Amino acid sequence: MDFAAQRQALVAHLRTAQAVSEPVAEAMLAVPRHLFVPGVEPEAAYRDEPIVTKRDAEGRPISSSSQPAIMATMLGQLGVEPGHRVLEIGAGTGYNAALLAHLAGPGGRVVALDIDEDTVEQARRHLDAAGVTGVEVLCRDGAGGHPALAPYDRLIATVGVWDLAPAWLAQLGPGGRLVAPLDLRGVQVSAAMERDGERWVSRSVAPCGFMRMRGSLTGTETLEVLRRDPELLLMLPEAREVGDVPAALDAVPTEITVRREEAAPPFTVAMGVALWLALHEPRWCVVSGDLGGGPGLTPGIVQPDGIAVLAAQGSLIARGHGAGGARLAAELAAHVRAWDAAGRPEASALRIEAYPGDPASRRKAGGPATGGTAGGPGGRDATPADEPERGAVTGGTVVIGKRHTTLVVGFG
Repeated sequence: MDFAAQRQALVAHLRTAQAVSEPVAEAMLAVPRHLFVPGVEPEAAYRDEPIVTKRDAEGRPISSSSQPAIMATMLGQLGVEPGHRVLEIGAGTGYNAALLAHLAGPGGRVVALDIDEDTVEQARRHLDAAGVTGVEVLCRDGAGGHPALAPYDRLIATVGVWDLAPAWLAQLGPGGRLVAPLDLRGVQVSAAMERDGERWVSRSVAPCGFMRMRGSLTGTETLEVLRRDPELLLMLPEAREVGDVPAALDAVPTEITVRREEAAPPFTVAMGVALWLALHEPRWCVVSGDLGGGPGLTPGIVQPDGIAVLAAQGSLIARGHGAGGARLAAELAAHVRAWDAAGRPEASALRIEAYPGDPASRRKAGGPATGGTAGGPGGRDATPADEPERGAVTGGTVVIGKRHTTLVVGFG
C-alpha cells in the first residue's frame, strides 16, 4: 500500500473542509499515522476519524488517537516554530508528539506526559518504530507539568481539561502560548491562551471534543455508558440524578419541528447549540454514539422524568422522550430558537479570560466573583460583585469559577 498517497489524500480532505497551515500539512504528510495505531487497518488510520485505543473497566474510552481534523486545528492554534520547546499533556499513541517534533525541528524538544504507564510505553514504541527523535515520554500526572525542562515556548493538552493547572501557567516562558480543550460547563472549546498582564486571554477558540483528563485535575463532568452495542454515552457537566435514560429513549418521542429545512452540517449545529445550552441551561447534556442514524453526538436537556435531544439531519427537530418528554422538547426548542435568533454564535466568536487564583481569593482581591457580573462581550475586565447565582449570564458574559482560575466568557 502506498502510505504516502494515503497521507496526501487525508491532508487534501482536511484542506477542503478547513484551513490547514503549511507547516502542519507538511508534518501530517511526513509522519506515518498507521505506525501509531498498529492494531488498526492502515486504510482506517488515514480516515478523518478518532481511533479509541483504550477503555476503562466500565467501557468508557480513556485514550485514543484524536481525529486528524481537530489535531490540525489545534496545531495551527499552537503555532510551534523551529527550535521551540513544547510540553504535551496526554501522550496517547505518540502521533501528536511526532507531529510536534516535526514542527519543532532538530533544534526543538518535545516532552509528552501521560498518567498511565502502559500508554507511555506504547507511545515510546510507536515513536521508535516511526524513527522519531527529539521526544521524551514520561509517566506522571500532567497537572504538575515537567519543571525540569521549563520554561516552555508552547504547551498543548490533548485531553479535555476542566481547569488550567497553575504549573502549566508557571512553566510557560515569556511569549508562551497554551492550547487546551477547556471545559465551559461541560462543553469543550480548544482555546489558545496567552498572557495579558496578570490574566490569560484567548487568541483563538475552536469547537472540540476530547476524553477528559484524569488525575488531580479531574473535573466535575460525568460520562455514563447508556448502552454498549451500539455504544451510547451520556455526558453531564456535573453529577446529578437523571433517572432511567435508556428506558426514556426507548419510548416513542414527542417531536417539535424548529426548522423544516436546515442547510448547516449536523456537527456545526450540534456544537453551536451545545455551547448555547452550556451557557444558558443548567440541565443540559450531550448524548453521543448511535441513536439510530449512525455515530454522532447531540445536545439536549435531561431530568429524572425524561430527556429531549436535538435531531439535525436536514431539519431541526426537538425530540422528547419519557413522561416529561413533551415539556422538555418544548424547552429545548425554545433554546434552539433563541440561539438562532442570536445569530447562531459559535465557539470561534468566544473571548475567554482566565484569572489565576481560586474564586474566593479573587473576590477578596477585587477580581471577578463566581457567577458575578462581567463586562460586555467586547472584552472589558470583569467587575466585582456580590454573590449572585453561580454562572449567571450578565451583560452578555458568564463568570465560571474553577479550582485554580476564574473564567470570564463572552461573545465578541
